[in-house]
Amino acid sequence: MNNNKRSSFSGKLGFVLSAAGASVGLGNIWRFPYLAARYGGGIFLLVYVLLALTFGYTMIIAETAIGRSTRQSPVGAFGSFGHKPFLRCGGWINAVIPMLIAPYYSVIGGWVCKYLFEYLCGHVEPLADDSYFGAFITDGFQSELWFLVFAAMVLIIILMGVENGIERVSRFMMPVLIVLALVICIYSCTRPGAMAGVRYFLVPSPENFSWMTVVSAMGQMFYSLSIAMGILITFGSYMKQDVSIEESTLQVELFDTGIAVMAGLMIIPAVFAFSGGNPETLNAGPSLMFITMPKIFASMGIGSVISILFFVLVLFAALTSAIALLESGVSTISDELGWSRRVSTLAMALVMVVFGSLSSLGYGPLSEVTLFGMQFLDFFDFLTNSLMMPVAALCICFLILRYMTVSAVEEEVEKEGHPFRLKFIFNFVMRYVSPVFILIILLSSVGSVLGWIRM
Repeated sequence: MNNNKRSSFSGKLGFVLSAAGASVGLGNIWRFPYLAARYGGGIFLLVYVLLALTFGYTMIIAETAIGRSTRQSPVGAFGSFGHKPFLRCGGWINAVIPMLIAPYYSVIGGWVCKYLFEYLCGHVEPLADDSYFGAFITDGFQSELWFLVFAAMVLIIILMGVENGIERVSRFMMPVLIVLALVICIYSCTRPGAMAGVRYFLVPSPENFSWMTVVSAMGQMFYSLSIAMGILITFGSYMKQDVSIEESTLQVELFDTGIAVMAGLMIIPAVFAFSGGNPETLNAGPSLMFITMPKIFASMGIGSVISILFFVLVLFAALTSAIALLESGVSTISDELGWSRRVSTLAMALVMVVFGSLSSLGYGPLSEVTLFGMQFLDFFDFLTNSLMMPVAALCICFLILRYMTVSAVEEEVEKEGHPFRLKFIFNFVMRYVSPVFILIILLSSVGSVLGWIRM
């Protein structure tokens, strides 16, 4: 194992803010609110929190412990437990996922940059037009330009290193993100008619419960916490021995769930107020942020101010997640090929430009080119989220249950005398629950895309 001269976070706060930054992303801001509205509001929120505190908690503990005990990125971490082909394959699946996600995620980050720029220029009314978003993403030059702007910001931060780049940026962005979220929450919840949305989102109603509430909450929790993306293994390898894995995990979950809840309180009450109490308006999904919210901002008296604050918040969330995705890829390239951090970052930059450009141009000049009937961005999203991530999570479970052992994870968590207060939850969920949950996510995600299940 390559333990020499490995970068590290300065301490627990650095790890927590960086890992929370990895978890808090675009999925929290727009995906969580529209899933919550579609699948029961308060009952969805309750199920999500319960799953995050059990399944999510267990998987974060497991991945962080693997990373810290091996001091390796995913491929090396898996390979350190034996030379069997399965182990290296499992490591590569975890390692490749962020390399594929970072490019198309940066395309969406570019969309956020474009909207923030237009709002800063005072163009509130044009952005509220139904046709604006479609015209923008089909304009090859504009879409590519803003993708490259976002990608450049991420790459500069990565080149600065773990402590001076990732940790320093996360220390700044995460507190600002929380403050902005609170300001927008308060404003949104005080709009006329907004309290109906607050009640729908926060008060569980058993009559709104369905099996799809559980499946959807599992899927959102899975992706929101950055499980099975190689990120937590990589960040765990940067964690010092005197930092408590359990305490850090609980704080990361608190950050992530807190931001998701605040995103719900930013968007759901505002949409309720705007639509006269019709939750179906939230089913816009991805277009919620770029079509529905601009309409709401245009209807507000101080919409330009709130819109700028909102998209600054979204940009920070997108940046922190993209940084984590790219860092995982850089770490893998550096560890496996022995390249310097700078060269590894340039290699990932090339990957980002090539695959990101396919996604960026996929709705415009390359719109006639599809993979299995999907545009490039949609295909990469399906490949990583619906197929590769559940398989990667199964590989993690198998690694721990068959090779590393649950007791070894417990010993890693308890190093330096740290208590493992919820050891019984970790033990039970890892042995008996996690594999079943992951299979459900895999089958339901694939079934939904293929039309076998209506999500």
